[in-house]
Amino acid sequence: MDLRDMRLFLAVAEEGHIGRAAARLHLSQPPLTRHIQALEEKLGVPLFIRTPKGMQLTEAGHTLLQEVPNLLELAHQAAERTRLAGQGLIGRLDVGLFGSGVLDVIPRMLARFHKARPNVKIVLHNLTKDAQIQALRERRITVGFNRLVPPESDICTETVLREPLMVAVADSHPLAVLPSLCLRDLAGVPIILYPNVPMRGLAQEITDAFHAEGVPLRVEQEVEDVLTAIALVSAGFGAAITTQSASNLRLPGVAFRPLHSTQLKDLELSCLYRRGDPSPALAAFLEVVHAFAASSRGRKGHAV
Repeated sequence: MDLRDMRLFLAVAEEGHIGRAAARLHLSQPPLTRHIQALEEKLGVPLFIRTPKGMQLTEAGHTLLQEVPNLLELAHQAAERTRLAGQGLIGRLDVGLFGSGVLDVIPRMLARFHKARPNVKIVLHNLTKDAQIQALRERRITVGFNRLVPPESDICTETVLREPLMVAVADSHPLAVLPSLCLRDLAGVPIILYPNVPMRGLAQEITDAFHAEGVPLRVEQEVEDVLTAIALVSAGFGAAITTQSASNLRLPGVAFRPLHSTQLKDLELSCLYRRGDPSPALAAFLEVVHAFAASSRGRKGHAV
């Protein structure tokens, strides 16, 4: 049976009369009669008893009548959910996260998207940069966020914002009294580097900058994430160079100071997604990303 079979059968069963059913369906009576006969032949059982007063359901017809309304409603729901999914109003958005962006910027974008499309389920995955790229290729995530992303032919990368770098130091450290710092101020200071990952990241950028400026680098710890780095600063292990977003971590005993360097520039936060991905949910989310990026550029321009 197809949906048309169900609708025609239901009309005849509810009206109990082929003529009234035909009028309800805006059909002439003979084609409807032939269709009901063809349906009975398809099922191999009579569905109606023809009487002078109209059409009376057989036992098989009563059984079918119990099922058809539910099947038609399920078909309607499936069509409606398909339409909503095609508009990006329902579905699922798998998001790869890593680094200091999760402390401020990314949650605000996700909140804005969730407010606009509350029926799209957002699933978060904590993944390093290389793991995000692999997960995108394997379609385990829809979109990712990271920094210093290398160019990949099958991955689109868009800059969300650029952040100045800061130095996190213990508020009891002598450097904390200075309004801003340069790399030479950090000569001999124990440094906590992150992220300690296979692909090039902030840790390698910092190492190269110290070398380029001729400043000795004393590495105290290498950790995988910003939260661990700032926690170690709070515990007195040393200083950490991080992004402005990390200053949202209000750990006790930590002061953040702007960093001035000829080598280290503002660090971008990028959005990653598969090139040519037709996902409506992704398209809707990218609208939020683009709006956020535009407003971030506007705020930076206004500050200047």
